[in-house]
This record gives sequence, structure tokens and C-alpha cells, in this order.
Amino acid sequence: MQSRTKAGQWLIAALGGLSLAAAALPACAGTSSIMQVSGRTSQPIGHYEYCQKNRADCSIVSFNDRPMELTRALWSDMERINTYANAVIRPATDYQIFGVEEVWTLPTNYGDCEDYVLLKRKMLMDMGWPASSLLVTVVRQPNGDGHAVLTVRTDRGDFILDNLSGRIVTWDKSEYAFVKRQSAMNSGKWEGIVDNRARSARLLAVGSVN
Repeated sequence: MQSRTKAGQWLIAALGGLSLAAAALPACAGTSSIMQVSGRTSQPIGHYEYCQKNRADCSIVSFNDRPMELTRALWSDMERINTYANAVIRPATDYQIFGVEEVWTLPTNYGDCEDYVLLKRKMLMDMGWPASSLLVTVVRQPNGDGHAVLTVRTDRGDFILDNLSGRIVTWDKSEYAFVKRQSAMNSGKWEGIVDNRARSARLLAVGSVN
């Protein structure tokens, strides 16, 4: 993990007022806490259009996909960023903000799920976190609605930052069905996610009906 950049120092000051309990690192993850991918898949249209306007952000290539080492300080930073973004951005749909169904953008006052994700990703990158560990991820909620969260890849598991929850958990502890995410090796490409939990849940549901 590289050191914090100067561009991120203002974030530490801005977030300093947030009161959080002393950071306690989560236990080292088992293999189920490491997300498995199934190969190249389609890029969401919203991300494609975002990339047309933000080409530098979508052309970050990594030659090392090792997850970063999660320290107590970095865990604390991650908690503060998640809390801060969830607090300062007020939820609103793209139609309410822009008058169209789908726009991915960095929010200032209002935003929907993927806007929270882009903001958290940028704030952490400004603090020195590598793009290869901060992946925009598409999921489905239990009711079937689409949703976006930020996957943070670490040596203690893949953690989920979500605008619908202040609690940070590993992906396998989430109630969502995981569909696809940005590639750790190329920020403009996407990969499918192997989520056997979702398959097992569907099979159980079918069995309960029968």
C-alpha cells in the first residue's frame, strides 16, 4: 500500500471531526471472503458514458492485482470515508437530478448509489489507495432491484461500502446477489462475479415452494 498523497491530506482534516470508535481490525478472512471472478463481461452503460468524459479514470492499468494489506489506520480511514459520504450526499434519482434515467457522476450534494461509489472511490484514491483495490460493483438487492456498491480488496477479505448501510462487511456477509465489478487490472474493463451464495439461495427458495 502506497503512502497517503498530499492531495488526500485535506480529507483527513475534513473527516477529523467524525467521531468513530477506536478502529479494530476485522479478523483475517477465509477463502469465502475473497470474491471470485468469472472473466470479462459487459461494461454497464452508465460506466461507459462516465468513461467517455473521464478517460483518465477509466484507463488505469495495474500489473499487480495483489490485494492491499489492511492496517488499523486504513480501516479507520475506510470507515470515516464511508460515514462521511453517506452523510453529506443526499439520495436522489438520476431522473430527479438530471431528468434522465442513468447518469454516473461524482456528486456534490445529491446522488444515487453509483454516485456514492464514485465519490468514495475517488476520496480513497486521493488518500493514496490503489485503484486496483477499489472496484465499482453491480449487485441485486433481495427485492431484485439493481444497486451499486464499492468493493475494497484487502488481505483480510473483500469489503463492501454501501450508501444504504453504515456497516462495512465482507462481500459474503452481504444480503446482495453480486453480478459484476470493475477489473482489478484495468479500471475500464469489467468482470463477472461467481456468487454461489445467490445460486444456493435460489435453489433453497425453489425447494421450499415445492
